[in-house]
Amino acid sequence: MTDIDFQWMRQALALAEQAQALGEIPVGAVIVRDNEVIGKGFNQPISAKDPSAHAEIVAMRDASARVGNYRLPGSTLYVTIEPCTMCVGALIHARVAKVVFGAREPKAGALVSNLHLHEAHVYNHRLAIEEGPLADQCAALIGNFFRARR
Repeated sequence: MTDIDFQWMRQALALAEQAQALGEIPVGAVIVRDNEVIGKGFNQPISAKDPSAHAEIVAMRDASARVGNYRLPGSTLYVTIEPCTMCVGALIHARVAKVVFGAREPKAGALVSNLHLHEAHVYNHRLAIEEGPLADQCAALIGNFFRARR
C-alpha cells in the first residue's frame, strides 16, 4: 500500500460518515483515474428508495456521468468495506481496473470473504484487488454503527 491509497481511503471514510449521518449503513467510495477523483458516493438505499444505491454503484454512476461513458477503464475504486455480489458484478461490467477496500465484510463480501467473484473464469474482465488501507477505522465505523442499532 502507498500513501496515496491511504489518502483516497480517507476520502471514502469521510463519505461513509455522510451515509451514517443520514441513518444509512456507513460505506463510502471514491473512483480515481489518473490521480483524480472521477466519482464518489456513499450508501443511500434508504434515502434514495433504491436497493441498488450502494456506495460503489453511486460512485460508478457519478464517474460515468462525469466521463461520459459507462465503462471506466484504468480506474480504481476505493471503498471502505469489501463489495457485495451486486457491486462486484457492476464493477466488472464497468471495466474498473482495481478495487481497494478497507475492511472485509464476512457475511456479504464477494471478493475475499466469500465468493471470490473477481476470479470467476466466466467474466471477460479481471479486477485487481487490494485490501487493508485504514482497515481498523473502516471496520470500527461500521461495527459501531451496528452496535448502536442493536
